[in-house]
Amino acid sequence: MTRRTVDRTGRRVRLAGLLLAGGMLAAAPAAGEDVTFTGDVAPILWKHCVECHRPGSFAPMSLLDYDTAKRYAGVIKRRVQERLMPPWHVDRNVGVQAYKNDVSLSDEQIATIARWVDAGAPRGPGDPPPPPVFRKGGAWQLEAELQRPPDLIVRSTPYDVQANGQDQWWGPSVRVDGIDEPRWIQAYEFKPSYPGGMKVVHHGHAYYRTTGGDGRELPIAHYGVGKSYEIFPQDVGMLLPAGEAVVRWNLHYAPFATTEAVPDDVVEVGLWFHPEGVTPRIETAGEVLFRVDRMGGMPRGGDILIPPNSYKVIQGIHTLDRPALIQSFRPHMHTRGKEMSIEALYPDGRREMLGKIDNYRHNWQITYLIEEGAQPLLPQGTTLLFTSVFDNTAANEINPDPNQWVVFGRRGVDEMSHMWVGISYLVEEQYQMLLAER
Repeated sequence: MTRRTVDRTGRRVRLAGLLLAGGMLAAAPAAGEDVTFTGDVAPILWKHCVECHRPGSFAPMSLLDYDTAKRYAGVIKRRVQERLMPPWHVDRNVGVQAYKNDVSLSDEQIATIARWVDAGAPRGPGDPPPPPVFRKGGAWQLEAELQRPPDLIVRSTPYDVQANGQDQWWGPSVRVDGIDEPRWIQAYEFKPSYPGGMKVVHHGHAYYRTTGGDGRELPIAHYGVGKSYEIFPQDVGMLLPAGEAVVRWNLHYAPFATTEAVPDDVVEVGLWFHPEGVTPRIETAGEVLFRVDRMGGMPRGGDILIPPNSYKVIQGIHTLDRPALIQSFRPHMHTRGKEMSIEALYPDGRREMLGKIDNYRHNWQITYLIEEGAQPLLPQGTTLLFTSVFDNTAANEINPDPNQWVVFGRRGVDEMSHMWVGISYLVEEQYQMLLAER
């Protein structure tokens, strides 16, 4: 079972099947051959970069034309060699290495770009292959994929985003008509407004609660810079109850990269349902928040106290009272966050690293989606150990001030420590079934 995610502007992050120039990607040039923009570099940029680095998107420059790419050639080389671009922060030496949405460059692609820059960034003969076809701004990404508009759309109330460079939050509750019969969610999309909202919405959540129910909130959608939708596979779904409902929004605006206010900003969530009469065999909980702070009965974030010019490590443990399938993980820290990992301590005493982010960047909120065959299948009684590392020194290039004490808080200059884990809780029969299938 798998889910798929896309990045902030709607590009599906799984790009392995993208075909360019007559249906084939250009092969890496052999040693000694000339490396050119048209023949070698453009295909890499088309596949990995230009969905964000193009006019109308949020990246700082467009790489769709040769002149601009040459102007920024030195920056491109440095960023790809440091593996800061494309954004993919998984430790390549430990934990699961098979991901559906891995957009990182191969060593060969990085070497090709470096050779091109070192040679003076030559253009080369002819024209580059045609760039990808981009969606129309503001359109639902999944409408083309699923060949229909959302079955249910919910909207936040408007918020005036101030161009003051400060964190801002908006948490309205909106009443919706809901649905007449319970339905299984097949997919959701979290859509900031275009073009202003996509530049200032950093992350957000939408929670659904029927007014006549038991008060339980269902997390129907999550968003971060690096993730905007999810598609559940055919045999997985999230059950949405019938009846009038209230949607509670938790939106974090971060207008750090714009000098323009965004008045009356509205965020939308679209839901697509499995066909009527279809009951998936697995009910997913979606992304579940596992705290790394607030352990031992202390208040939330009570163990986050980072002295100036220092490092801090905290850990949190959670024991599963049911078997579970881990499908994805998404760390959440702020600007001092540097590393976060998830380990499994099995009932038989084994210990296994499941995943580790070794170069966390707060400006990206990426969900790391594990390939189906590599998704950890955990028995009841497994303990999940989460470890967070904070770097409050000058060596952390996104640290706003290493001379400050840092405590828990909602602002980017404060800190948090939790991980969103894509998880499906199972009954023992389902666990044994999936175990046998493997």
